[in-house]
Amino acid sequence: MRRSLSRLGLIVCAGLMLAGCNAATNASLSDSLKDTPGAAAFAAAPADGTDAPFGEPTPEGRLLGADPGDDLATGKAYFRSGNYGMAERYFRRAVEQHPTDAEAWLDLGASYDHVKRFDLADRAYAQAIKLVGVKVEILNNQGYSYMLRGDKARAYEKLNEALRRSPGNPYVMSNLRLLQASAAQGKAIE
Repeated sequence: MRRSLSRLGLIVCAGLMLAGCNAATNASLSDSLKDTPGAAAFAAAPADGTDAPFGEPTPEGRLLGADPGDDLATGKAYFRSGNYGMAERYFRRAVEQHPTDAEAWLDLGASYDHVKRFDLADRAYAQAIKLVGVKVEILNNQGYSYMLRGDKARAYEKLNEALRRSPGNPYVMSNLRLLQASAAQGKAIE
């Protein structure tokens, strides 16, 4: 019994590391592909296959975050390294400078989740929804947020809605598996 619980704990920890909230970490895939052939088409393709991508073009016509020195890209780098406080700082600056950039709001919400400021995360996700409507990425992040709070029912609701909109989405499926593992263990994700 004790051995099973420790294995389950390891699985949950590994899942947490792999799943994460997704906003800032998922973007790293498109960031890493931006210099490869055909990457422009990939970057412009909507994540859920139905809507336009997130992001507000800069005055130069590039998406915010395309310049490695801008606040969104810097926030993503801090987020990926696990420094959520610094990530929050740069994402907050990004939304102050570009208040209509839904990706910046989504990433700000993800950083708030990791510093356990769920009230602010809810506001950031609401702002992203106001800008681009309900999208799979937002639903996935909201589901993960509820998971962190220990609200499994609302987490299942958001993640299942995300999965209905994007069947087979690996981030949503990973978060659902993580939620199921935490439910089996009987505690919230930490």
